[in-house]
Amino acid sequence: MTKDAFPVVVLISGSGSNLQAMIDAQARGELPIEIRATISNDPSAPGLERARRAGIPAIAIDHKQFSSRESFDAALQAEVDRYAPELVVLAGFMRILTPEFVAHYTCRLINIHPSLLPKYRGLNTHQRAIDAGDAEHGTSVHFVTTELDGGPIVIQAHVPVLPADTAQALRQRVQDQEHLIYPLAVRWIAEGRLQCQGNRITLDGKELASPIRYGS
Repeated sequence: MTKDAFPVVVLISGSGSNLQAMIDAQARGELPIEIRATISNDPSAPGLERARRAGIPAIAIDHKQFSSRESFDAALQAEVDRYAPELVVLAGFMRILTPEFVAHYTCRLINIHPSLLPKYRGLNTHQRAIDAGDAEHGTSVHFVTTELDGGPIVIQAHVPVLPADTAQALRQRVQDQEHLIYPLAVRWIAEGRLQCQGNRITLDGKELASPIRYGS
């Protein structure tokens, strides 16, 4: 990467497929970032190996070794700050972050959630969409606030819910879209096109009154 590449730290808990999507977008010259580190709360997370293969520092901070959420988040924050990122990307990081952590990275912390927020915050979103008889489902990129799966939404991708869908089948179609819209949102931030001020976000100087619908 060049010295001007936008510095990012990625937090993961599992397979790291969205991390891989960003690594691949970098390799294609589509994402002007430097992933300075990948950090997981689970030492066995497969995504750490994805980072190592790409030459990215891969660090595990086992949350089970901490007596409280606050002490874990303090250690995590200290490790993240060692790499001086302009942006912290949650890519399947399965921890509820403390208000102190979120405040420290205000407007520098983003997440991708597998639903069309504000619907289906939390877990098991694919089965919940099927059970509700929804015609469509999807995924949302948003800036992180202290509200669970809250914060200003940047972009959403929609997929149909098919009559024969299982949660796994729906999950795969949603994940395919995640791998497209997450690198795109990160690129907008890295290029200075996407700006955040509190609960107000702008793209190319224009306030987003509603999320961008990917592909429309």
